[in-house]
Amino acid sequence: MRTCRAVLLLILVAVGAPHAQTPDAAPPDREPFASWLAHLIEEARTRGISESVIADTLVDLAPLERVIESDRTQAELTPGLDRYLRSRVTPAVIRKGRTLARAHRALLTRITRTYGVPGRVVEAIWGVESGFGRATGRIPIMQALATLAWEGRRAQFFRGQLFDALTGLDRGYIDASVMRGSWAGAMGQPQFMPSSYLQYAVDFDGDGRRDIWRSTPDALASIANYLAAYGWQRDVPWGWEVRVPEDRADAVASAVPTRTEGCYAVRNMTERAPMSRWRELGLTRVNGQPLPPRGADVALVNAGTRHFLVTASYDAILGYNCAHYYALSVALLSDRLK
Repeated sequence: MRTCRAVLLLILVAVGAPHAQTPDAAPPDREPFASWLAHLIEEARTRGISESVIADTLVDLAPLERVIESDRTQAELTPGLDRYLRSRVTPAVIRKGRTLARAHRALLTRITRTYGVPGRVVEAIWGVESGFGRATGRIPIMQALATLAWEGRRAQFFRGQLFDALTGLDRGYIDASVMRGSWAGAMGQPQFMPSSYLQYAVDFDGDGRRDIWRSTPDALASIANYLAAYGWQRDVPWGWEVRVPEDRADAVASAVPTRTEGCYAVRNMTERAPMSRWRELGLTRVNGQPLPPRGADVALVNAGTRHFLVTASYDAILGYNCAHYYALSVALLSDRLK
């Protein structure tokens, strides 16, 4: 589900140019929050949510104006790939990632064996999403989701996320007091939306909770589980940066068609083709070395002045957040964490 990630809602990204969706005006005839909440509570009861969970999370709930303000004032960003990477794949982030990789070597090895996703890729998402668990957000998730569901601009989506959050609480996956996150409803160290939490969060430390907030094993294994579900290919790297000869650019552009389905970023990359086809078109690795003689079929991503051949494993990163800047920052950071 492409809409499961919060950042996907915040940044609709063209190839090499992430930008935010222009907010629509809130409806002028918005229902008073108190009556809206009363109807929501009744629906929660009809869905089988327990009275204890309703009492803990919905009764006396109030909207947060700062959440509405944040939703309406998403700034447009067109920094260019290199500038974007300089703010995320920094020497400090790389050093921190390598230190944590050593500290969690046994855990990351077990996760890789279980899900087939390299530990360095899991760790890269961990770093990009929450600064390796340091920045997870402090806003009560139920209050944020209720505010956005009531505010009206994307009411249907956030109402669904609100009920998914209630379902997780009702099943005993986590306590309501722990469920905090971003103003947009993204939760924990992996920054999962509630729907993703229900589907992909796992209890990897065996304590009976799916605690992506406080348990590093649960958080990292949940990221790996998500990527595996979205098609990460065991033992298949994400891809390679390549050089497209200037005199072959037009031939390359016409040789392999772009995709016609999927999220915006997916539709701004080519179909996959055999490695031999790209070699015939004159592509080489960015250092001038030839492409691998064989391997999985790969697609071409043009990110401004930089180009990448990517596998189905890269598509799994796009499943986490359908934005090439994001996926490339994860991919390139993971390479630096080897």
